[in-house]
Amino acid sequence: MIERFYLKEFLTFKEADLEFHPGLVVFTGPSGSGKSILMRSILASVGLENVEAQICESSVSWSIDEERYGLQNEPLNIFRHVKKEKTRYFINNQSTSKSSMESISSGYLRHLSLKDYSDFEPSALLSLLDERIGIHQPAHTLLLESHCSQYTHYKTLCDELNVIEEKEKNLAELKEFALYEITKIDAIKPCIGEDEELNQIKKQLSKKEKIETAITQAQAIFTHESHVSSALSLLEAESAFFDDAMNELRNLFESSMERLEELEEISVESVLDRIEQISELKRRYGSVEEALAYRDQKAHELQSYESIEHSKSDLIKRIATLKGSLEHSAQELSRARLETLNATLATLNGYLGMLYLREATLELAPCTLNASGSDKVLLGLSGTKLDKLSSGEFNRLRLALLALGVESMEGSGGVLMLDEIDANLSGEESMSVAKVLRHLSSRYQIFVISHQPQLTSMGQQHFLIYKDDESRVRELNENERIEEIARIISGDSVSEEARGFARDLFERSRGIV
Repeated sequence: MIERFYLKEFLTFKEADLEFHPGLVVFTGPSGSGKSILMRSILASVGLENVEAQICESSVSWSIDEERYGLQNEPLNIFRHVKKEKTRYFINNQSTSKSSMESISSGYLRHLSLKDYSDFEPSALLSLLDERIGIHQPAHTLLLESHCSQYTHYKTLCDELNVIEEKEKNLAELKEFALYEITKIDAIKPCIGEDEELNQIKKQLSKKEKIETAITQAQAIFTHESHVSSALSLLEAESAFFDDAMNELRNLFESSMERLEELEEISVESVLDRIEQISELKRRYGSVEEALAYRDQKAHELQSYESIEHSKSDLIKRIATLKGSLEHSAQELSRARLETLNATLATLNGYLGMLYLREATLELAPCTLNASGSDKVLLGLSGTKLDKLSSGEFNRLRLALLALGVESMEGSGGVLMLDEIDANLSGEESMSVAKVLRHLSSRYQIFVISHQPQLTSMGQQHFLIYKDDESRVRELNENERIEEIARIISGDSVSEEARGFARDLFERSRGIV
């Protein structure tokens, strides 16, 4: 529940500081006093509305998933919306995002204003029916959870099978392409570093004749080697350095000539062709290393294509087994739902009768196997399509479903916020709405704006919004409440007759639970 709310500087409000109790909380006041402004600012304080207030702050008893949101729970968690240069959001003085605040709040607070058909969706109605069954049959809830888990696995396997079948459509082409790529690379058989070696050979071949001529001319130096040695001896100079140099030069010339003889056997054309082949691989794949890695990848893919048939056969068997199990659990779920459907409909029609609405129909219809079974629940209202309901009928039907849902709830159901749900209703209809809201208030904290005396009298806490130079709000005591109800009945000129009717209405509402 929301225990405290603080507002500062929003439109006609300068400041408001309110403490709320559990149950049905009613806001009344003359038109234009600021009731909707206040309701919007409460929603904004927990991230469910956008307003330009300087501060909107609510202290709530909601539990926060600490691991998911990175926030720490306090005895009362304080949600704050602050507007200065820009809007910022805080929970327990820790900065957070609007989306995180909205995610937390939406788990506890429902705002019923415009027509929202989500409560009438087959999936929502089915969940409501399952919750009611779960009260007396916990095994039904366990079966539903098991079915949902199995269905998730079933869908995963079906997705895997779809991928395989999609591949199968092009399997021949994929295998042919993989073989083509592997064969093309294997035909060349590139070696890492081969391109550098080939370029070196090409360079040597281009200078072969010049090198041979130069070495032949340079070898004349050896004919004078003995003269140099004699001169060094006569000079009594050390000759080892000269001998070493000449030996090294001789070895270099010999090895070079041997390499040139080897090059004689190498075809220039074949070297150039090989260089072109390697260059083509590099242009296509980036490098020799990348070409070899690509070849290994294609070989792996080819192997996987060849194992697809076996994988598909195994998957089909597993899917068939799972589907059989799911169909069995779906039948069990359907049986329990059918057994509860009539009782649920009777209870719903009981609320609809209280709300002066025609009887509804609930139908359990078959549908495609899904995470909830193979059922959908269809709601109808005798004589009228749901999209043709008036606002008053629409909201009363939603109230009946909410009341139905309360019976399957444990503990506090959070907060409901209702905008003038009793607008344009007769006195009897308004009282019926008030009684159902009082029933709902045993599990929800309910905030409601009302212009009708019946709902106003039923409130367990009553705030008056009024306006002088600014909008103000204050909680009313019993005598003030009777006077406000009388004003609603007769207008600003309150008569004694209106006061008497208001007092009687107020006293009678005290005995309604």
